[in-house]
Amino acid sequence: MNILILGGGGREHALAWAVVQNPKCDRLIVAPGNAGIAAIAECADLDILNGAAVVEFAEAQTIDFVIIGPEAPLAAGVADALRVAGVLTFGPSRAAAQLEASKAFTKMICDAAGAPTAAYARFTEAEPARTHIRQRGAPIVVKADGLAAGKGVVVAMDENAALAAIDDMFGGEFGAAGAEVVIEEFMEGEEASYFILCDGETALPIGTAQDHKRAFDGDTGPNTGGMGAYSPAPVLTDGVAERAMEEIIRPTLAEMVRRGTPYQGVLYAGFMIQDGQARLVEYNCRFGDPECQAIMMRLGGQVLDLLQAAAEGRLAEARVNWSDDHAISVVMAAKGYPGGYAKGTQISGLDALPETATQMCFHAGTRSDGAGGILANGGRVLNLTARGSSLQEAREKAYAMVQAIDWPEGFHRSDIGWRALATAKK
Repeated sequence: MNILILGGGGREHALAWAVVQNPKCDRLIVAPGNAGIAAIAECADLDILNGAAVVEFAEAQTIDFVIIGPEAPLAAGVADALRVAGVLTFGPSRAAAQLEASKAFTKMICDAAGAPTAAYARFTEAEPARTHIRQRGAPIVVKADGLAAGKGVVVAMDENAALAAIDDMFGGEFGAAGAEVVIEEFMEGEEASYFILCDGETALPIGTAQDHKRAFDGDTGPNTGGMGAYSPAPVLTDGVAERAMEEIIRPTLAEMVRRGTPYQGVLYAGFMIQDGQARLVEYNCRFGDPECQAIMMRLGGQVLDLLQAAAEGRLAEARVNWSDDHAISVVMAAKGYPGGYAKGTQISGLDALPETATQMCFHAGTRSDGAGGILANGGRVLNLTARGSSLQEAREKAYAMVQAIDWPEGFHRSDIGWRALATAKK
């Protein structure tokens, strides 16, 4: 197969790494890719938000299968354009991708499906939103309705922080994403992610993970796109997961079918779990980042078969082959992230890192300097990812890779995996 992956971050590097291990993959192109991806696949300069341009490229390159990584092309209807052109595609339609592109839409789906989630209210103007916050008090959660690259959520522990979030969102901090705001009750518990492949009818779970959203150790500092993740997430036990499938996932998918917008792709369900009960925090319509890196490390080459089965409507006959293992991914980010940061700083030590089935450095925001060196080119820059028979073993491998990197302008958290490791010691 000739395969095209759209995207250029750590998620797409991990997907590419898994896909090229499958003997079905004859040729892999990633658009736009990055410096790490360029070592294992062809990279193409392509406007991945332009459905017509993607279709033209796919036809010119005789692409058999397109895998859409980020959320923005999905919301832009790129999957729709490809399907109309007869190109096999993994990723939901624009209409189905509203599960991520609109928080308010997701809440309406949950209401219709009877799926447990936080109580909420939606607002298109600032003053009624402020009044709601003053009436409800804090803690409270304020969300930009649209796509905000994983950063449009403020968990406000006091009223002033919530009111400031309203000012920021309606003031344009997240652009059009903040034109409408959803305010939710604060849910107690532990957050974890569940990844499910869907083909419109069948749902196939492919893994659990737990992200670390805050920038600094001890879950302090501002929210980020994610500073590290591990898989599996112990809090998402088999019992909790199956109950969530019955109460949240399957009713959601059935409601999407009822509306005439069946969901095909990966459904990333963020849960808040307390006393064995999961409630939905949010849906994403793509693999999480950095959760994807940990999950791909565990799944390997079978990923291509699973994604193809989802795209072709054959998930009922698909099976996931799991090893009893653990994986962890540690993000190295540019100092200043998620605020302002410098680009173009030199990263050394990458050449000496292992590239095996149990240790990989997935590039997120990098570019070549044209002379064999690697430069930082984003906020989150590297994902040091490792697999082991225990989470502790995987963690030691990942942090050994972190220590081998020479990049004074970067930073990382030193406590990725702490929740699961604390649970294991009890």
